[in-house]
Amino acid sequence: MGKTVITLTVINELRYHRFMIAKALVVAPKKVAETTWAAEAKKWDHLQKLRVSVVLGSQKQRLQALYTPADIYVINRENVKWLVEYYQNAWPFDFVVLDELSSFKNHMAQRFKAMKMVRSHISRIVGLTGTPAPNGLIDLWAEVYLLDGGERLGKYISHYRERYFTPDKRDQTRVFSWAAKRGSESAIWERLSDICVSMKAEDYLSLPDCLTDIRRVKLDAAAKKAYDTLERDMLLTVDAKTIDAGSAAVLSGKLLQLCNGAVYDDRHEAATVHNCKLDAFMELIDELAGAPVLVFYNFQHDRQRIMEALAESGLRVRLLSGADDADAWNRREVDVLLAHPASCAYGLNLQDGGNQVIWFGLTWSLELFQQANKRLHRQGQTQKVMIHLLAVEGGMDEDVAAALEDKADTQDRLMDALKARIEKAHRETKGARK
Repeated sequence: MGKTVITLTVINELRYHRFMIAKALVVAPKKVAETTWAAEAKKWDHLQKLRVSVVLGSQKQRLQALYTPADIYVINRENVKWLVEYYQNAWPFDFVVLDELSSFKNHMAQRFKAMKMVRSHISRIVGLTGTPAPNGLIDLWAEVYLLDGGERLGKYISHYRERYFTPDKRDQTRVFSWAAKRGSESAIWERLSDICVSMKAEDYLSLPDCLTDIRRVKLDAAAKKAYDTLERDMLLTVDAKTIDAGSAAVLSGKLLQLCNGAVYDDRHEAATVHNCKLDAFMELIDELAGAPVLVFYNFQHDRQRIMEALAESGLRVRLLSGADDADAWNRREVDVLLAHPASCAYGLNLQDGGNQVIWFGLTWSLELFQQANKRLHRQGQTQKVMIHLLAVEGGMDEDVAAALEDKADTQDRLMDALKARIEKAHRETKGARK
């Protein structure tokens, strides 16, 4: 939708035509901060006056960038706390852009607390995101607080919860999730209508189709036995009634690892269990007949095993670790680009390099899944985009694929899926004993 160039145009107008701002700050994911904002400013004739300084690297390099004359300073969100502590009450940025505002949804996070401290020194603030409420409306409070200081949704999250939500998943002492009260959604959107603009790509752009292809992976007998044993042993140690988010994450992580073919042991060393999914991956690569492929992996051992499998394929394989890799992909100099969804889910423009995506390892995060796929299915893409999901039959992969397809709340689907598997494991064990 071009939200970067839209925002740059606003900054240019306020800075050079209306003289209403002096210095702008952009807070963005690291890879977006490295390249996207400076590159976008260079692309447009009307933005050639804008000077962009990228505040990354060591502390010495960051300070040098801060003291370089510029109109816009771009910093990664991990360094927001450092920036606030460095300037304190001498905060110099009167215009702030929070690129991927949803990364400020946690009111307990250091980055949120840091921005809250300097909010009163900022005269204009803009939040950009394609997924404002990835885990439901509860995420909106912290994001909107940074925009209006609590004017619309309240100054405290406890008041926001009391007004619009009721406890959902909980035990005797903790509430794990909140359910919106009847009519809350429309009431919240009404409160935000004067400061939010929502634009859907399909309403403004003629994008090619984006199709999802779920490839079922059948485990061989030995792999199936190994998976069933690990699943049963792990699930039998947990009571479905007392499972919490922490144990759910550990359980699903181990099962997803085994679906992919390897599992980390207690020393964090990867033990390979099977190559069933890896074989299915290589078959799909052959089927695509040399078409450039963006491959998303979940665990580090996935990446290592994929690269080893591709080593003798003759394909040009590259790991996405910086701007040079993205540029090489867009120049069609890469056949297989490996990326972790968390490292490239926001802001990167990869649509010039290809139209095929393979998810070797799935993620529970709907936000990461959607944003990662949007690296190819975006403005400028000229071909139909194919999203291939490799999912083990009967494994945790299928639960994740179903959750992503339903666009359901991530944590709710994770908890429900695991509870169902725990109860099934207990039933089967009781049946075997009889």
